[in-house]
Parts: sequence; C-alpha cells; structure tokens
Amino acid sequence: MFKKQKKEIKYLVGDASISTKFLKPFHEIICDFLSKFSEEILNDRRTKKFPDVKTLGFWCRKKNILNLKKKFSSKELRLGLGLIFHVTPSNVPTNFAYSLIFGLLTGNSNIVKVPSKNFPQIDIICAVLKKVLKFKKYTIIKKMITIIKYSKNDEFSKKISSISDARLIWGGDETINKFKEFRTPERSKDITFSDRYSFSIINSENILKINNFELNLLLNRFYNDTFLVDQNACSSPRLIVWTGKKINQAKLKFWKRLNEVVSKKYDLPEVAAIDKFSHLCKDAIKNKNFKKFKTFSSYIY
Repeated sequence: MFKKQKKEIKYLVGDASISTKFLKPFHEIICDFLSKFSEEILNDRRTKKFPDVKTLGFWCRKKNILNLKKKFSSKELRLGLGLIFHVTPSNVPTNFAYSLIFGLLTGNSNIVKVPSKNFPQIDIICAVLKKVLKFKKYTIIKKMITIIKYSKNDEFSKKISSISDARLIWGGDETINKFKEFRTPERSKDITFSDRYSFSIINSENILKINNFELNLLLNRFYNDTFLVDQNACSSPRLIVWTGKKINQAKLKFWKRLNEVVSKKYDLPEVAAIDKFSHLCKDAIKNKNFKKFKTFSSYIY
C-alpha cells in the first residue's frame, strides 16, 4: 500500500501492505482471536511487572468480549467502515491496544500509531500479538492489523489520513488540531478525544465510618485510576476536594492506608522519584501559599 518509507517508520506488527478488509462487528474469528490473545497475555511471565498489561488481558477475555457482543447486538445488518487510523496518546502505554481491539470488534482494518516514547508494555503486547497472528486460522486478521511507531513525520500521517475511512485521534487538543490539517476522504469520519481532566470529592465522615473491607475496595479503585497510569489518564484525579467536618482526621487515615497499598503494588523507578520531587519543588516556588506538605513516603506527599 505504501512505498518503502524512511527508517524512522518502524513497523511493530504487520507491514506496509495492509489491506482494507472489513467484517461484520463481533465476527466469530475476531472474538476467537481476542480470547486467544487474552490467554497468552495472562500466561506471559513478563506481565507480572506490568499490572496495566495484565488488566488488558483480563479485560479482553472471552467472557467479557461475549458480554460486549450481547450489548452490541442488533437486528440491523452492519459491516465495518474499512480502514481506521488510530492516533494514540503518548501518556498511557496500553491505550493503543484498547483502541485496536475496538477497531477489530467493529469489523475494521486498523493502522495504529503508538507513542514514539519507548514503553516495555507496548513491546510485550506487540510480541504477543505477533505470536497469536502466526496461527493459520487468523490469517485474515493478520491483514487487518498494522502497528507503527514514528515521530514528526507529517508526510506519512498525510498519506494514511488520505486513505482512511475513519480516524480515532486520542492525543488531546493539540494533536486533534494538527491532524485536522491533513485531508481525508469526503466520507471519512473523525472520532476525537479532546483535553479533559478529572477531580475527586471525598466525604470525610464516610471515610471514617466505612469498615476495612469497604475502605480497601475504595483504595484499590483509587489506585487503579491514579497509579496504574501515573496520573496521566483523563480519568485520573488531578485534584482531591475534601468535604465534611472531620477532614484532617479522614485525610490522615486515607493517605496513610493508600500509602500501604501503593508501597505493595507500585514500582517507583529512581528517575521517577527524582522527577516527582523536582515537580514538588517547582510547585513550591511558583505557589506563594505553599508553606508545608505532609510526607507518607516517596510514593505520597
């Protein structure tokens, strides 16, 4: 499909000869492929260090895919659009896989641009994809997946955009505006994910009232929203708003117990710890009202 590109275009899965095949949504072979992919991910020893990859494998297991299929079921005759160009965000390493999976489930061929930054999670997922695609029965799917990595190559982005039946642009406002400069076919569709932020509101009385089981459940959910993606997802809270009359007491209990959870589950590299402390110092310099902070460990302060 494309002429031989310069070295900066790296094909992680597939090659330049991707075809624009399309199937009906939730086609049996696609569901079977994802079930096998889930098995391989969950059995891969490398995922022990990366809970976000483990979560991906659990999410696309057969039971969940069939549940999604049931919700999607319709009496209408449906087919995929054709070729989907996925421009995935640079801050969540597993996002590209979810985007690809939805592209496959809706019956489309997919070109997926992953972050130019190196993430071990991307390498693991792509290695498992290539392993499963070697099975002969998945030959048709092999022609529906191309995963590429490149940086600052507008010419290549233009070429892909010019033949895409749809684009999923995840990178926020700046990326959306950049890709809108590239011409697409007249009937092509764009699905964009603009900048957005989340915050959490916590009632202090409830924190002090709930039992250990309920608190552990809350803390683990907070951990999943925040630490699995290093507070980079749009669903990760950037601000915590405390309400009620016993705020100081509740905050101490919440952060102390969360620190225990994080210490057991989270791997904080030395470079990340330094970056985190540097960011704190910058905030202290910029904010005149910043007088003191509470430290629980290098994980939380």
